[in-house]
Amino acid sequence: MRCKQSLLGLLVLGLWVAFPVQAPAATTRIGSIHEIGTAALTAAGASAPASPELQVAPEIDSHFEKAGSGNLSDAESPVTGLPTVAGSTVIPAPDGMQSFDGLNVYREAQAQGVPAIPPDQGLAVGNGYVVEAVNQALAVYDADSGAMLAVVGLRNFFAPSGYRQHSDPRAWYDAQDGRWFVTDGGINPVNSHYGVLIAVSETSDPTGSYHVYFVDTTSSNHPGCPCLGDQPLIGADANGFYTNTNEFGLVTGRFVGTETIAIDKAGLLAGSADVNTETFFLQADSYPIFYSLQPATVPPGGTYDGDHGGTEYFMGSLDDYDLPTTTLAVLALTNTSSLATSPDLHLKQVLLRSETYGPGDVTTQDIFLPAAEQPIVPVGDYKDQLPLAYELRHGTCNLCAILFGLTDPINDHEELLDTGDDRMKQVFFADGHLYGALDTGVKTQTGNSATGIAWFVVTPGFDGNSLTATMYNEGYLSVDGQTMMYPSIAVNSAGHGAMVFTLVGKDYFPSAAFTSFDADNGPGEVQIFGTGGAALDDATGYPPMGPRYARFGDYSAAACDETGAIWMATEYVPGGANRNGLGEPSNWSTRIGKVTP
Repeated sequence: MRCKQSLLGLLVLGLWVAFPVQAPAATTRIGSIHEIGTAALTAAGASAPASPELQVAPEIDSHFEKAGSGNLSDAESPVTGLPTVAGSTVIPAPDGMQSFDGLNVYREAQAQGVPAIPPDQGLAVGNGYVVEAVNQALAVYDADSGAMLAVVGLRNFFAPSGYRQHSDPRAWYDAQDGRWFVTDGGINPVNSHYGVLIAVSETSDPTGSYHVYFVDTTSSNHPGCPCLGDQPLIGADANGFYTNTNEFGLVTGRFVGTETIAIDKAGLLAGSADVNTETFFLQADSYPIFYSLQPATVPPGGTYDGDHGGTEYFMGSLDDYDLPTTTLAVLALTNTSSLATSPDLHLKQVLLRSETYGPGDVTTQDIFLPAAEQPIVPVGDYKDQLPLAYELRHGTCNLCAILFGLTDPINDHEELLDTGDDRMKQVFFADGHLYGALDTGVKTQTGNSATGIAWFVVTPGFDGNSLTATMYNEGYLSVDGQTMMYPSIAVNSAGHGAMVFTLVGKDYFPSAAFTSFDADNGPGEVQIFGTGGAALDDATGYPPMGPRYARFGDYSAAACDETGAIWMATEYVPGGANRNGLGEPSNWSTRIGKVTP
């Protein structure tokens, strides 16, 4: 799920490289969570879908329905104030690079009985396994062969706990302790409260049993709530496991603030009935962070920050009235070792001057990132290449009739792709630096705007008890005339890694791509490890089932294994192999790849 805030952020001005601000006006709460049940994966075989139901991750705020920008071209609206970026070259992936197809819309429906749009990519690696999570399914692969060992619908996975999952899964392997973590948005069946489901494996085998916990994020006692905690993010240090959610009022649908929950990791690993927590709620009207605060993870062999009683770092982007901005937020929770006994954590923050990033110009109503174009498919080829669009044109779409009551022909056209927003994606902490990236509007060499990538390498530290941060390196990545979206960076303990994303545009069907990455040199050439073979043909991109912008993403994932190799997963469209018998609501697939820096 991905929601769009409507409250205006605070415009932060300053001239220094990093400048401390008054401690965040956070509401804190100390408490505990309780084990609510168990979960387990099943064998890779699964029954056929029970019905042609389609689940679309909802958009709460109507402002997020991107219907265009007045009389501006949807895909080429101006992005005032953003720089012109030199385009990178595109080359094939190295010969012999290991990669394989992950889950797709049909395989997900086989496991769960419900195809979901978009996939929302989770990934974890370790102990010879690869774990992939998408919105409605969880799969385990053999890391050497790519063979699928187990698959389960996430709703079924969490069902023994009595709680229902809804969207936005994540996965992480704790190499230090040899355990797997799987998280997802969840609902308490007793009081209908929203929160985060956390499953922790009992052993280092991801196909075994899990302890399941539920973190309530409804926050009924905060102004603007009860709330839905959207898109839970995860991170960890030696002492704690951390999740951050975007809080949206269930009555108003408006963004209320961001909530971070620190959880005693030792208690989770032990399967304790009660596990200590401390919660920090940052109100949107007094805190200029755009949506998410992304907690950091540390690669295998890396060093957790043990200073100040244990420190967990976060990075977040700023919301400057939906305009381009030049400021990042760096935060730290200190004294994390207290989680095991009596939680007494302290939240610290600095604002850091950065390169320009962000969406468009609010004066032209272009407050979203430019949508992604796809290669033009001739109408005469729709039947073979865009069967859903073909069925809409001929009034033969059974799924459309069942779900939306559409029986008359609709003269629709090829869809654009939703490129999301400029919230910070996953963050790694390694070799003394924080690594992160986000989607941003850029000017290409042709003069047209497109969505590209802004990346950052930040060095956090302390001056006494005050948090500090400096920009070690930063830059952009784009391909002239194309779109790059939903980046994720992962690095090994030496700070060498890769950044994964989807590449799409007039010359590329949605493709899985990556680039090498390190702190000193930034990204290298763009390399394709999953070549797109068809345009996205998705129900969410055809009005009146959705806007012209088809849901995509909402995020990719990258992880590091014990050898220092980087694993990556992202959405792409390989061609006809994943078309299905569900009325063809979509044709998305995922691609998983491994590269050794």
